[in-house]
Amino acid sequence: MQLIPRSATPPNLRWFLALPKFGIVLLIAAVIALLWLLHQNELEEERAALIKDVLWLEQNLRFQLSGNEERLQQLAADLATSKEPATLFRLRAKHLLNIHPEISQIAWLDAKRHEIDALPSGRLSHKDSASTTADSRQTAFETAQRLGKAVYGEPLQLEPNTSHIEITLPIYVDRNFIGALVASYPLQSLLNGQVPWWFAEKYQVIIVDDNDTQYAAKSNIKGTPSLFYELVFEPPGRGLKLRVTSYKSAVNPLQRLLAIAIIALAIGVFWSLWIVRDLMKKRSQTEQALRAEHAFRTAMEDSLTVGMRARDLEGRIIYVNPSFCKMTGFNQEELVDAAPPMPYWVPEQLDETYALHQAVLAGNAPKDGFEITFRRKNGEHFDVLIYEAKLIDGDGRHTGWMASVLDISERKRASELARQQQEQLQFTARLVTMGEMASTLAHELNQPLAAIASYNSGCLNLMNSADCKADEIRPAMEKIGIQAQRAGKIIRRVHDFVRKSEPKRAPCQIAEVIDDCLGFIEADARKRQVHIECIVAKSPEILADRLMLEQVLLNLMRNAMDAMANTAEADRRLEINVLARPDELEIMVSDRGCGIAEEIRDKLFTAFFSTKPEGMGIGLSVCRSIIEFHRGRLWAEENPAGGTTFHITLPVEEA
Repeated sequence: MQLIPRSATPPNLRWFLALPKFGIVLLIAAVIALLWLLHQNELEEERAALIKDVLWLEQNLRFQLSGNEERLQQLAADLATSKEPATLFRLRAKHLLNIHPEISQIAWLDAKRHEIDALPSGRLSHKDSASTTADSRQTAFETAQRLGKAVYGEPLQLEPNTSHIEITLPIYVDRNFIGALVASYPLQSLLNGQVPWWFAEKYQVIIVDDNDTQYAAKSNIKGTPSLFYELVFEPPGRGLKLRVTSYKSAVNPLQRLLAIAIIALAIGVFWSLWIVRDLMKKRSQTEQALRAEHAFRTAMEDSLTVGMRARDLEGRIIYVNPSFCKMTGFNQEELVDAAPPMPYWVPEQLDETYALHQAVLAGNAPKDGFEITFRRKNGEHFDVLIYEAKLIDGDGRHTGWMASVLDISERKRASELARQQQEQLQFTARLVTMGEMASTLAHELNQPLAAIASYNSGCLNLMNSADCKADEIRPAMEKIGIQAQRAGKIIRRVHDFVRKSEPKRAPCQIAEVIDDCLGFIEADARKRQVHIECIVAKSPEILADRLMLEQVLLNLMRNAMDAMANTAEADRRLEINVLARPDELEIMVSDRGCGIAEEIRDKLFTAFFSTKPEGMGIGLSVCRSIIEFHRGRLWAEENPAGGTTFHITLPVEEA
């Protein structure tokens, strides 16, 4: 891939291309500001008209209620001085009800609130509890008597779905309170009669209280509320308010005309930009090359701690970063344009490296990366981990391969050191086990050696006699040979167990491994009076390091005998069972000891954790590491017969 150098856009051209964009931004901002101002102006005008109409309505209602109040006061004054008050009340009340339909009833009460007369006759029924209505009327009656003037009461639900307000006017004769006039206004009738039709075509009028309870409403329109205005409804007061709500009107044709003009202007602006397109088209190829270079550079420079290498579809190097140059020792001039074989390839591994190279070019590189060995310029070899990814240009085309190269030499050395330390730990564990068994093995060796000495003395005595015959010496010599082989076998087994060797997996029979372990442990078992039972099913050979498996089994057997130290002698049983399955072998080592407490079960295989006062805490940790090295599992469970059972699973593999 050929890189095109980045070129800067000429300042004059940059300004020229920016001017149309700047003009469009200004145009849009100006139009938005204009529409916002027009909208705000309409809202202000609508609000001013609303307030004006609400004040007019409030004055109209107040004028009507004030006029009715004056007429009722005049009737009260005339009743106090008339010689025929009953006839006067009937005549005047009927006249008021006829010319003022907003009044639903006029009642004449005496000083004890007993009804003298009423038009229409009878007090209005109420929806709420009688006591509540009576208390409200009594309060208004007493207030009017005390103040000596008209008093409006609280809103009452006197009829179903109809709210009323009552005005109480006191009647005095020579300053003596003799009764009162009570006029009832249905609030809905009041709105129906006093709100003109043109007002209802523009607004919704509602009478509410401080708790937003609606008592009456009038409107001839439907739609979405726009603005509302509230005004205290006095008289009658008592927390009542007039709430007038306006609704959104139809769209102004002028606004539509303005929107059409804006669209036409935008079309003209975009037409102007289309003219500029020719100039932008001439620069598109250069910009495309610059985008490809930017994407290429970004892909390689994302990581600063690993080596980056790019190759084209033919495998030729087109880019390396400084980290890759530092890693291999070659400079950029020596690597760019290089074709296989690369100078950092190891000569001894050319075929293998070239095969990986071809697999990458074919798109078959492992997604999880692959390891390979490179050579530095000074000839030093080092291991790397490579991740390959497709190199995509600005048009989305596959133009090559981008590789991230990590030097893992230090990591491998650390891994090897850890492996060696693990082997040393295993060897130390075997030595510790052998040391703990030293006294028992010494006693075991003492028996064949003592027998050899005894047979040797007998042979010497026979040879010193005059009538000694060879046939008499031969049985003793044969027994000496048998005892010598026995001692040699014990010594050889100890030597094999404690020698230090590299782990080596080879085919072996698990029965033979267990027999060798029993040869070690039998003497100690007799000493501790532990009975060993071994059941080994017929099983195929497994791939394993025989010495490591002996170390695991021997450690588990000795732990089992330690666990039965406080068990009755008759119950000291060490059971070894081997089950054969199609794909694995399971070995179970069971004891009848004290068992493992639940709180320490999770820490059982932790390094340097031990339940024995003199223990080092490495035995079970090493055992689990050995079994995991063989791709198996090691765990402990409670033995149903008492004690603990350790389970080992080993895969059955073909050699």
